[in-house]
Amino acid sequence: GSFSADEVIRKRLLIDGDGAGDDRRINLLVKSFIKWCNSGSQEEGYFQYQRMLSTLSQCEFSMGKTLLVYDMNLREMENYEKIYKDIESSIAAAHEKISECKKQILQAKRIRKNRQEYDALAKVIQHHPDRHETLKQLEALGKELQHLSHIKENVEDKLELRRKQFHVLLSTIHELQQTLENDEKLSEAEESQETQMETETKQ
Repeated sequence: GSFSADEVIRKRLLIDGDGAGDDRRINLLVKSFIKWCNSGSQEEGYFQYQRMLSTLSQCEFSMGKTLLVYDMNLREMENYEKIYKDIESSIAAAHEKISECKKQILQAKRIRKNRQEYDALAKVIQHHPDRHETLKQLEALGKELQHLSHIKENVEDKLELRRKQFHVLLSTIHELQQTLENDEKLSEAEESQETQMETETKQ
């Protein structure tokens, strides 16, 4: 006919579905059935009968494999959706932790400013050691400085912990992306291998 190569390929894909050779098997089954109907001898009829059974088994196996792959793909899609939701939740939590860390940094800066002001005041007080009230203020400021130092240390510890947690989160996301890419490559390699095996079987 006047069909181009692309039209022939498109027609075969429409008939064959996923390209697993089902149309070829069905055509073979029809031919075997016709030969069985027209078989002259019992031996030839038995041969065509066995050939039809073999072709039917191949069709059933192909259909079963397709259903299994379809079911597996559905489960993987559900799994990937869950993973994506978990990642989104983790990213949102990371943003909240970053925001909290920024607040803690501001608090640490205020504490440092207070300490600088205390140091400046302490130098002034050292020039007037004979004033009892000034010494009492110095003692009170010393306690406050100690308290602020503890707060600063706690803030710095929390900030370092958040940084480490965020680093672990980013590493986990990167490993997950790498795993998904490897799974995709492996799936493509398996499909290529199956196609090659089916081609060899047909020959």
